[in-house]
Amino acid sequence: MQITIFLFAGIAETLGQRDLHLDLPEGSTVQELTQQLAMQYPQITEALQRSVVACNEEYASPTQRLQPGDEVAIIPPVSGGQEEGERGTSTCFITRDPLCPESLMKQVSNPRAGAILTFAGTVREFTGDQQTIFLEYDAYIPMALRQMELIRNEIKHRWPEVETAIAHRIGRLEIGEISVLIAVASPHRAISFAAGEYAIERLKETVPIWKKEVWKDGSTWKGPQTEHWNPQGDESRCR
Repeated sequence: MQITIFLFAGIAETLGQRDLHLDLPEGSTVQELTQQLAMQYPQITEALQRSVVACNEEYASPTQRLQPGDEVAIIPPVSGGQEEGERGTSTCFITRDPLCPESLMKQVSNPRAGAILTFAGTVREFTGDQQTIFLEYDAYIPMALRQMELIRNEIKHRWPEVETAIAHRIGRLEIGEISVLIAVASPHRAISFAAGEYAIERLKETVPIWKKEVWKDGSTWKGPQTEHWNPQGDESRCR
């Protein structure tokens, strides 16, 4: 059977392509797929060991069996298929255009809100002694939007009175530009702070968006994880 595989961030850059097709025996598992990839492309073996796999836009376990025609994505550790323009809804979207806090606040504003919190992640110039020239963001857009909506649903389940909106940039961002924006409205400020922190931590854990740091003398794709990560883990640890 033939499986379509989508590649992102450093893996796509290393292989010089964003998708490939792999022929596997019927009934092969996700683990067998990654093993075959490592055999055919040994230069990405280390990256594969730190990545997880999504099947048809949902995270998959190593033992999940693949079906003919499945679309698989190799998801490296996240930062936090590009397409032009904006994708998503007014309360959950990915865009190449600059993000506006006031516009996102309007999406969550309502008569019950006594507090509206906004969080803006911006591009900083220095990480330690390393000077950044600009950042480049990549995303598996369909799955990223799905995961962002799941975060909004998790927040609504925990705090029914909260309204949340999430937006993220892709493409090239200069120093000082906003890369991610979250707006949270609730009756009281304490809930807004809790829900806002929950949103950004879950986004960094589960949403397939990556950043490339570009310096004067080089560049690297980065995510917060240095070991194998588990985006399917229990979200209760984010409380």
